Amino acid sequence: MTPIWAALLPQLPCPAASAPSHPACSTEAASAAPSANMQGLALWAQQFTPRLACVPSDSVFGDALVLELSASERLFGGRQQLARRLLRESRQLGVQAIGWAPTSLAAIALARCGIRHGMGHPLPQVLAPLPLQAIDAVARHAELLSQLGCQSLGAVHALPRGALARRMDTGILKALDQAHGLLPDRYPWISLPARFDARLELPMRIDQADALMHGARHLLLQLCGWLAAQRAGVRSFRLCWCHDAMRSRHVGDGGELTIHTASTTRDLQHLCRLLQEHLAHVELQAPVGELSLHADAPEALQERSASLLPDKTADDESLEQVLERITARLGADQVQRPLLRPDHRPEWQVQWLPAQPAGKAKAAPPSALPPLPQPSFLLPTPLQLLQDSQSRPLYHGPLQLLLGPQRIEGGWWHRSPGFLPVSDADGDTHTDEAAINIGHSDHGDHRESPPKPAPLSQTAHTALRDYWVAHSTHAGLLWIFHTRLSAHSSAWFLHGRFA
Repeated sequence: MTPIWAALLPQLPCPAASAPSHPACSTEAASAAPSANMQGLALWAQQFTPRLACVPSDSVFGDALVLELSASERLFGGRQQLARRLLRESRQLGVQAIGWAPTSLAAIALARCGIRHGMGHPLPQVLAPLPLQAIDAVARHAELLSQLGCQSLGAVHALPRGALARRMDTGILKALDQAHGLLPDRYPWISLPARFDARLELPMRIDQADALMHGARHLLLQLCGWLAAQRAGVRSFRLCWCHDAMRSRHVGDGGELTIHTASTTRDLQHLCRLLQEHLAHVELQAPVGELSLHADAPEALQERSASLLPDKTADDESLEQVLERITARLGADQVQRPLLRPDHRPEWQVQWLPAQPAGKAKAAPPSALPPLPQPSFLLPTPLQLLQDSQSRPLYHGPLQLLLGPQRIEGGWWHRSPGFLPVSDADGDTHTDEAAINIGHSDHGDHRESPPKPAPLSQTAHTALRDYWVAHSTHAGLLWIFHTRLSAHSSAWFLHGRFA
């Protein structure tokens, strides 16, 4: 198998900020502690291969990230698909150049010279026309080599090896051999951290919360790469921001925003949309100069099988993701879902709960079909109907009883605290008063006792009803019930309508 190396040159604010302490530019001089920008790039690149390393440099090109991708070529759909995705996503992270070659140093040299592909020709032919600055070990002796008439790597490689080692050092020979594939590439691979912590210094101070989305997407792309390397997803992550040092003394150091998802995911577009909805409700107290993103406890994510044929619905948002995004925009109380309850009383059969998070409350199992048809619409509060002299219900005229009765009796256990006037009771809802005496003694103590507390009331939602399907000449089919209000009186109520 031919090795496939990719070299990424990130756009650092100071190219020479991470110079190594010793001059050797070989693969064994790779640093185990990359800079913050390089560390974020490495977190994202872990999804493509675990064989990646940071190659430090004291040149104007800065450090480079090298990836060995020969084992990942088939996994990502071939070399062309892998190259397109690597190029597209790396540009979003600020990578200024990328190079491909059979060796890591050759890939770095090509990237520095603006040549992207070096896989189609022999390495000596590819490296020969490159300038001396393409390889650091050669660039350090560029002045002496120029005096010898060498202006390219091919000219240096043609010099006698013994004389070149005596007049310079063995590092230049080692670097040339590694670039031409005569020596193996050996690196201390960058390990995958247990938790995700990445920060980003913003290029300018930002006053509006929604303007933080550009930098936050940069960090979310790194997070999704870190999760893809573990075949996992997250249910929550935390975005933090630091205020500018010139802020007011009454303003804190920064703020944070915790985002929770309804299900485990690593979908970049969904996470960005969800974060954008939450940032729309944030008001910054001072200009922001730095962002950081934190996530821990990744959960296993079941991968979705790809389709052999084009599937446009695979890229669409699921209903769960749409509800999650709308909830973030409008609030949890504004987006609700119905939940069936095992109750015979119609007004208590459905309970409305927040749409997110779903799955915590379980719906009642399906019950047997009721003996009477159920209406399409229920009134929020049953409407008491007038009666004629024979106690028959009236609603825009007399009603004709078609089907019934269906007896519903239950709810004797259902009581809620608080006073409810009898006039506001719903049909057969009753109010019981229970006086509670605190601090009162009946043992002849005539000392002044504290005042008795006001009686507490409990609303009993007991239902004893006979339901009928009735027909009205003007209103159509109605769902009414007959119930007892007291020991000597009863009433008819309208509870629903049929479509």
